[in-house]
Amino acid sequence: MSTDSMFVHKMWVDDELSKMITAKTVPFPMLSDGGGNVGRMYGIYDEAGGVDVRGRFLIDPDGNVQAYEVLTPPVGRNVNETLRQIQAFQLVRESKGTKATPSGWRPGKPVLSPGPGLVGKVWEVWTVDKAFD
Repeated sequence: MSTDSMFVHKMWVDDELSKMITAKTVPFPMLSDGGGNVGRMYGIYDEAGGVDVRGRFLIDPDGNVQAYEVLTPPVGRNVNETLRQIQAFQLVRESKGTKATPSGWRPGKPVLSPGPGLVGKVWEVWTVDKAFD
């Protein structure tokens, strides 16, 4: 979503995105926040510039914001990190909070079982080398 119009979105798809991907259609929804109302709700609307700054919000099925990231315009986002976080939030939700994902967790790596017995002992089950691929 951006403050750009559907015409600017079309130009971006035709002149930029179409040269980056092979798909015939845009692989994600493109929405316009022309008045900046949604950006204001999430605190990312830049009144002086009249634009939404780069923000990413992960919202669960109950409508709760579970994570967000706001970046200045020159810095791009990491889609792989967003997907990893979605997978982690899904795992935690499906476990009803009986599992937690440590730093650097990826699907297939061990998860944590939070509780009093884990306090001060995470290092015994999750070492720094597991946080990196």
